[in-house]
Amino acid sequence: MNKEIKMGKANLEVFSETLQQIAETNKGLLVVTSDSRGSGKLVPFAQRFPRQLVEVGIAEQNLVGISAGLASTGKQVFAVSPACFLTARSLEQIKNDVAYSDNPVTLVGISAGVSYGALGSTHHSLHDYAALRAIHNIVVCAPADNFETREAVQQAAVSDHPVYIRFGKRPMPILREDVPFTFGKGRVLREGKDMVILATGETVHPAMDAAAMLQASEGLEAMVVSMHTVKPLDTTLLTELREKGMPILTVEEHSVNGGLGEACAAFLLQGRHHNAFHIMGIPDEYTVTGSQQYIFDHYGINGAGIATAALELLHTAEKA
Repeated sequence: MNKEIKMGKANLEVFSETLQQIAETNKGLLVVTSDSRGSGKLVPFAQRFPRQLVEVGIAEQNLVGISAGLASTGKQVFAVSPACFLTARSLEQIKNDVAYSDNPVTLVGISAGVSYGALGSTHHSLHDYAALRAIHNIVVCAPADNFETREAVQQAAVSDHPVYIRFGKRPMPILREDVPFTFGKGRVLREGKDMVILATGETVHPAMDAAAMLQASEGLEAMVVSMHTVKPLDTTLLTELREKGMPILTVEEHSVNGGLGEACAAFLLQGRHHNAFHIMGIPDEYTVTGSQQYIFDHYGINGAGIATAALELLHTAEKA
């Protein structure tokens, strides 16, 4: 771990705190949950604003439909549910009631990626980027740290259009607060001239660790970008990176199919110049069971694993 980076709270805790701050002055903000106020860290919100929280029970399709109906009356709605169920069981409601109807609902997928760990593949959400990227008119965001979480929630709370935000469970680092956050704009957290690591969500921290390792052991300078918004992509930044010609490694807590890596590859391939490119994520196989960290380590989504993949990509680029 990069010793310069300090640990903060779980992003979900910051999510709840930010909602409470907004609700103090915005009585039109409503939170709708599917038996998930506890796991969503929303018990304090419910205690302070009981008339601004709606509980629908374990009924995710109803959750999204009710949220869309409330939003259509002018309410600013946050619909909170485990990401694995929210983006699979409720996909039709997300498509029709929220996105196609352009209702300003913020869908919040909690315990995303492999955060549920030992509960197994039924509780993993390794499909959500892919599913929602195919639906028009919805922002897809995975904050990397507490700062990005606060900014994402605040911006979603004033958005006139649908947003999806995913959160994990464990405490996250405080990376940088001096780089502005805006949906659809990647944040360069570390400059570099040798290669680029594009990461999203909870994989940004190990990407930063990998860059520190590469500099310490190889003297290499890797740029690290938090691509917190998977959709819409920051195509302006990607165009700049393509023109620089540096090898690009993407890292995500998602299937290698349909996520950040494939989105970036599809855009970059349309240009005249083709960078050496590699996608890191969860491969298309029967996913192992264990804690989030165990699964990350198994697939090399940690500082050492990302550094190794970066070196291999650099060597490939040199041979080309």
